[in-house]
Order: sequence, then C-alpha cells, then structure tokens
Amino acid sequence: MILTKAQYDEIAQCLVSVPPTRQSLRKLKQRFPSQSQATLLSIFSQEYQKHIKRTHAKHHTSEAIESYYQRYLNGVVKNGAAPVLLELANEVNYAPSLMARIILERFLQEREETPPSKSVINSMLRDPSQIPDGVLANQVYQCIVNDCCYGPLVDCIKHAIGHEHEVLLRDLLLEKNLSFLDEDQLRAKGYDKTPDFILQVPVAVEGHIIHWIESKASFGDECSHHAYLHDQFWSYWNRFGPGLVIYWYGFIQELDCNRERGILLKACFPTDIVTLCHSVA
Repeated sequence: MILTKAQYDEIAQCLVSVPPTRQSLRKLKQRFPSQSQATLLSIFSQEYQKHIKRTHAKHHTSEAIESYYQRYLNGVVKNGAAPVLLELANEVNYAPSLMARIILERFLQEREETPPSKSVINSMLRDPSQIPDGVLANQVYQCIVNDCCYGPLVDCIKHAIGHEHEVLLRDLLLEKNLSFLDEDQLRAKGYDKTPDFILQVPVAVEGHIIHWIESKASFGDECSHHAYLHDQFWSYWNRFGPGLVIYWYGFIQELDCNRERGILLKACFPTDIVTLCHSVA
C-alpha cells in the first residue's frame, strides 16, 4: 500500500493522543477502511513510538515515578484484581509495558535496597511469574498482553513477522530461479553489515539495475526510512551497488526519490524482473 504524504498525514493526525489499544486500532480501521489492517497497525505502532520518545523523560523523573508507584499501591489495596497499572498507563498516555517496567523497578529497588539489573527486569517482564509478588505479577502480565506497541510479547511478534517476510522473499527468489547469497552466508564471508539478499546475477526492475534486496516488514515513513538510509541502505549501496527495498506494508510515495541514485522502493515483490547476463559474484 503506497500512500501519498497527505494520505499518511491524515492517518497520523487521527493518532494524536490516542492510547495504544486494540480498540483504537479498530476505530482507525473504521475511519480508513480502504487501508489494510497490517499497514494501519504498522503506522499506528510507529507513530506511537515517536510519541513515547518525545514524552519519555517526563515519565522518568523521580517525582513521576514516586507518584505512579503510590497510585499503584493505593489502587491494588482497594482492588488487587483490577487492572490498576493498565488503567494508569492509559490515563497518562504511556505504554503499558513501559509503565510496568517503571513500577517493577521501583518495587524491586524498595525490596532489595539496590537498583535491580536490567537483565533481571527483562527476565521478569518476559515471565511475570518470576516476580516475588503475586499481585504485581498479575498487574505486569495485564500490561504486557494488552500493549500493542511495546514489551516482550510485541518484540517476539515483530521478530516472527520479520522472519516470515524474509522467508517469503527467499521463496520468491527461488521461484524466479535467481541465484543469491543470504545474510548468514554473507556474514560467514566476513561482511558485518549486509542486506538480506545479494543477487549473484543482477536483475533489472523497472529499468533500474538491482544487486541486492532488503526486506522490511513495516511501513516506510519519513522517520524510519531516513534512519534506514543513513544506517543501512547507503552503506549497502557503497559496498554492493544499487538495490531494492521492499516495504511489505507500504511506504510514503514521495520517499521513492532515490531511484536514479540507486535505491528503489517497492511495496511487494516485483513482477517485471529482467535477469542480466553477467555475474557480479
């Protein structure tokens, strides 16, 4: 799904001050029925992550942490089964998993009298049954399973989706009888920063020579695409030549402006591939 900048901005504007809940995503789908659920979810997640980065500091002042912790304690005293942490996170417009982390760190610091290690916190967030307080364990669990954008559950889902699309791309390359080296093979040869696939015989797509293909199981917005250009794509171009990036959930049309410089954007696997005769392996 390729959107114009104006179409993207219209969607993004609807997400201002919207909590990261499944109900919000359903409302977004009703507002933009022509857009795919996957595209809207990707935009939803990326816009919310931008919001969290902008507001992160204010939630981590000592005053804010103490206020949240006391509100948590007061809430569970009244009703330990109620989703106290989840409701608190939604009220202050902060990701539930990140709110759970704040409260868990504060709880452990009070219990242990020393700051808990990051590895301990991460382990408890992945498996709340390790938390030495049943009420807090349940509160953390509720936050993790109800967070659409952050947390260990979301991380696992994103990793699985990313891998799924890399496998899909591999199958499509094999189906087209295109010879390639994958990321693991390239790293075995000593490359440290590589695209997902290097074509051993280059191809032409829409009149542009392609030496490599990168799979992105996300929507390509301005922020993420410019970061990828800086951190990945231009490095691939310098080392391997021109290439193709597939944003499986779409991208902003105006970002596909580097074709003549050697980076082509697509929202699906190209159907008009022309195989060239010489090898660059």
